[in-house]
Amino acid sequence: MKLARRQFLVAAGVAIPAASHLARAQTYPARPVRIVVGFPAGGQSDILARLMGQWLAERLGQAFIIENRPGAGGTIATEAVVRAAPDGHTLLQVSSTHTTNATLYDRLNFNFVRDIAPVASITRTTYVMEVNPSFPATTVPEFIAYAKANPSKINMASADNGTVGHVAGELFKMMTGVDIIHVPYRGSGPALTDLLGGQVQVSFSPMSASIEHIRAGRLRALAVTAPTRLEVLPDIPTLGESVPGYEASAWDGVGTPRNTPAEIVDKLNKEINAALADSRVKARLADLGGVPMPMTPAEFGTLIAADTEKWAKVIRAAHIKAQ
Repeated sequence: MKLARRQFLVAAGVAIPAASHLARAQTYPARPVRIVVGFPAGGQSDILARLMGQWLAERLGQAFIIENRPGAGGTIATEAVVRAAPDGHTLLQVSSTHTTNATLYDRLNFNFVRDIAPVASITRTTYVMEVNPSFPATTVPEFIAYAKANPSKINMASADNGTVGHVAGELFKMMTGVDIIHVPYRGSGPALTDLLGGQVQVSFSPMSASIEHIRAGRLRALAVTAPTRLEVLPDIPTLGESVPGYEASAWDGVGTPRNTPAEIVDKLNKEINAALADSRVKARLADLGGVPMPMTPAEFGTLIAADTEKWAKVIRAAHIKAQ
């Protein structure tokens, strides 16, 4: 009898936590959820947050409220989420910018990889290496040859220091040995305007911002930065075809404060991955120049860690600093 009672108590001790975890997942969310975005309304991260927020609200029966907290490359928003309660009711719209910020900023009050738990990836955005049509090179090998014959005479535009377009260009410089001059702008719009006008010669820009100019002949695409060619530009080679091993892209996803219960993270991951399989969501992502990138939280965490390490090497080698 004593043995049986002991076995019952042990079994009950195991069952109670399991039951509480299940109940927590079933009752989440218990109130409206904030998705904090570190950039102004209207940008890609904001648009994706609203797209996912609407989907999650419909599926989970609570409001998902978008809170824009721009400034310092998204670090202000990140710090706010790091300090929030780890209960799944405060989420962070994360992007590849967070992986460059880890090295770009000398002092941060958080460690992104340690303090933000990956929930789900949403989309990967390809960049395109493009030149003004007046530029003499029509292929990547021709560009490299021209750049080596004319050191420091080619200007490369980017949306700002440390942006994905900037570090993608610096990675190209490192892997090819060319000497081109970086010209930072305050946003992708002004950078693109000067590339169209011929004030600068080359840029690594998001596909979504450039594709109509490429189709109209106002810009010449030399290569895409994705590992494979794209359906929307099937005749444009990848940079890796000329520079083996080159790949650079941007991504967006969702994170939450560390120590958020795994069952809540898994529930959000399942619902976001369901969105990425929906034809309407896929079409909206395509409009933004992205492709769905469903992953488990662990897979997304591996991507974040790998990109943080990859861009740290580029930023340190190029001596890039936040401005």
